[in-house]
Amino acid sequence: MDVRKASLIFLGTICVGLGVLGMFLPLMPTTVFLLAAAYCYSKSSKRFHNWLLSNKLCGKYISNYKSGRGMTVRSKVTSLLSLWLSIAVSIWLINGKLWLSILLGAIALAISAHILWIKTYRECSESAAGTGINITTAPNSN
Repeated sequence: MDVRKASLIFLGTICVGLGVLGMFLPLMPTTVFLLAAAYCYSKSSKRFHNWLLSNKLCGKYISNYKSGRGMTVRSKVTSLLSLWLSIAVSIWLINGKLWLSILLGAIALAISAHILWIKTYRECSESAAGTGINITTAPNSN
């Protein structure tokens, strides 16, 4: 195995770990790290890439995004809250550097726009999962 592939596998594994932490820690994003891991694995190891995409814990985040279904409302809200809270803390910590505060704000706005631009995926309820009908988006029949 060459150094490039080994480095990508290592980086992908770090990203998986951070993504899993993001599932449980409110300030850590999940989807971004898992997408980065999927990219690293796709360029280095077919076995790791297939494992990640079929993984029960992580696979749905990546497969929803890659298939064009998008992100769930919960993922979007968590990502945006984490983003703005971390940007606010960063601006508070730099204390007084106006140009840096403006830069951080612009970055946060651009990332927020991107997250909001991603299609929203609404999961089917448990009772309708086998029917293929999405109750959250089905028209009212009254």
